[in-house]
Amino acid sequence: MNSRPGRAEMPKAATAPGSRVARPVANGSKIIFIGASTGGTEAVKNFLLGIPPDCVPIMVVQHMPETFTASFAARLNSLCQPRVIEAQGGESLESGTVYVAPGHSHLTIRRRASGYITELLKTPPFNRHRPSVDVLFDSAADVVGSNAIGVILTGMGKDGANGLLRMRMAGARTFGQDEASCIVYGMPREAAMVGAVEEVASLDALSRRVLSVLGRTGPS
Repeated sequence: MNSRPGRAEMPKAATAPGSRVARPVANGSKIIFIGASTGGTEAVKNFLLGIPPDCVPIMVVQHMPETFTASFAARLNSLCQPRVIEAQGGESLESGTVYVAPGHSHLTIRRRASGYITELLKTPPFNRHRPSVDVLFDSAADVVGSNAIGVILTGMGKDGANGLLRMRMAGARTFGQDEASCIVYGMPREAAMVGAVEEVASLDALSRRVLSVLGRTGPS
């Protein structure tokens, strides 16, 4: 996948385990949902570099073959302040943790009495993709509603557009990457065209804008 020059990568020292804060979150907590495709490996990285170690949980769908998602998560984990893992299904959502969809399954969120958990589905591809951004965003609209924050990044096609619209209609805050900073302005454009995007921002500004909704600032 193509990439553009972006924010400098943070040193490994910034990700020391002692700097990370992982605590289960209760139902009704804020959660960030991200969808990306072509060019998204660098876009997701750049977004997460702007996120502090004690962030709210983040769930990510990046279109990618299943042989690469574990190494993608491991690379992000080595660079970013939050902990980044490939979702296995059944994990309790914790603060300071990013859950990356494995390449073989859809990633969704489910609610239990004790809090939110991840769920993996081996159902057929949606919009020709598994994992599908729409499947993740649909679950966010249904389960998290107005406490969700949706972000759609660079990518070809329209996966995630309708799901992001459902999120916005459920009261979520929604963001789209701008054309100038996208490798392929497909998914964000489709989302904007259906009215799903509340705010458009450059890749360098997206994490700051999302954190401002949460009343937070970036890493120190």
